[in-house]
Amino acid sequence: MTDQEQSLVSHLVELRTRLLRAVSSVVILIVIMFPFAGEIYTLIADPVLSNLSQGTEMIATGVLSPFLTPFKMVIILAIIISMPIIIYQIWAFVAPGLYKTEKRVALPILISSIVLFYLGCAFAFFVVFPILFVFLPGIAPEGVTYMPDINSYLDIVVRLFFAFGLAFEIPVAVVILISLGVTSAEKLSRSRPFVIIGILVVAMLLTPPDPSSQVLLALPMWVLFEFGLIFGRMLRNKKIQNTIQENNRDL
Repeated sequence: MTDQEQSLVSHLVELRTRLLRAVSSVVILIVIMFPFAGEIYTLIADPVLSNLSQGTEMIATGVLSPFLTPFKMVIILAIIISMPIIIYQIWAFVAPGLYKTEKRVALPILISSIVLFYLGCAFAFFVVFPILFVFLPGIAPEGVTYMPDINSYLDIVVRLFFAFGLAFEIPVAVVILISLGVTSAEKLSRSRPFVIIGILVVAMLLTPPDPSSQVLLALPMWVLFEFGLIFGRMLRNKKIQNTIQENNRDL
């Protein structure tokens, strides 16, 4: 076997090991949380349960929904909670092939992306959900009792968790684009009106068809975009300073 083939095999073994560790973390969390699936679903469903009219409750229209829906909730939470481990395994596999300068840039970006994703999920649960599920029962037509299905609620929860989690990654995306030289902070700043229109369109597509959740997604996305521009300018200025220092040393 040649050195190149040995290197390929060792990389494949390393990749398999990293994948197994990532999957194992998810499976372990599922096993731990599964006995409490009902309680976990009730906790996640509190924003809608606390705003139902007196005498009404959530319903399950599917035959297996009382079992499958809490189980799916546990799987999704296990993946979300395991995200740092999953991303670390990806980082551990990729990092040996990076230069030191690339590692110094990539590691803070990875850490900040994890933190921002969790902040987005927390913002959705603690800010958006209470407002959304106060608004929705109030717009039900007269004679219609608002009794949401547990599976439909799970779909909305997952959609909003990932929508806000990904939306909070905007500063990271902006910094990456600027650091790679794809664009500049000045160009993005000049394109702000088009960016805002794009943000409004994305918010409309990712959220339920009500103005409150759309606005609550669009506003943080805009603010985070502005933060991305600030950090992008700081990164550019730091690069300029490093270049000047290197040129002075050469002289």
